[in-house]
Amino acid sequence: MTLLVLGLAVFLGIHSFSMARERRAALVATIGEGPYKGLYSLLSLTGVVLIVIGFGQYRAGGYIPVWDPPVWTRHLAFLLVWIAFVCFAAAYLPGTIKARLKHPMLAGVKIWAFAHLLANGDLGSILLFGSFLAWAVVARISAKRRDVAAQHGGTAPPAGIRNDVLAVLIGTAIYLAFLFRLHTLLIGVPLLPMGA
Repeated sequence: MTLLVLGLAVFLGIHSFSMARERRAALVATIGEGPYKGLYSLLSLTGVVLIVIGFGQYRAGGYIPVWDPPVWTRHLAFLLVWIAFVCFAAAYLPGTIKARLKHPMLAGVKIWAFAHLLANGDLGSILLFGSFLAWAVVARISAKRRDVAAQHGGTAPPAGIRNDVLAVLIGTAIYLAFLFRLHTLLIGVPLLPMGA
């Protein structure tokens, strides 16, 4: 579990650092935009690798049960994760969804993490997904403060419905890929019974 905790500290730590706008600006001024982005990417990737290895080691050592989620929470998680994937896609497709959510990527992370907390009652999952949920909540509060500070007379109207339809289609396609194949390949945990 040590590598999992270290990975979460590195990944979420570097993403939290970017919320400290004055410190971030000072570091960029000192080392330059390119080196900052390179360091940010390197630390983010390091964090992801540590999380994956750490969680894999935790799973191999046996789950530590904390609570036993009822079956209905797993069904609800499927729906919530689909919504999260649509949010992820909407982050890159300006439309009504993005305009309403303001920060669809953070909304997607919150929904994704909450869904996994509903469906998994073991200590490692609670640590992993609880950390991401807590970070996303703090990041959204930080973004909201920056949004309020940056407002000066309104926002541009959202793009037409085309981008919303695309967000739903792309999000659904990626969700289905994870549901039927990618979750098993990348995470090692099948989501559907064999032969489904």
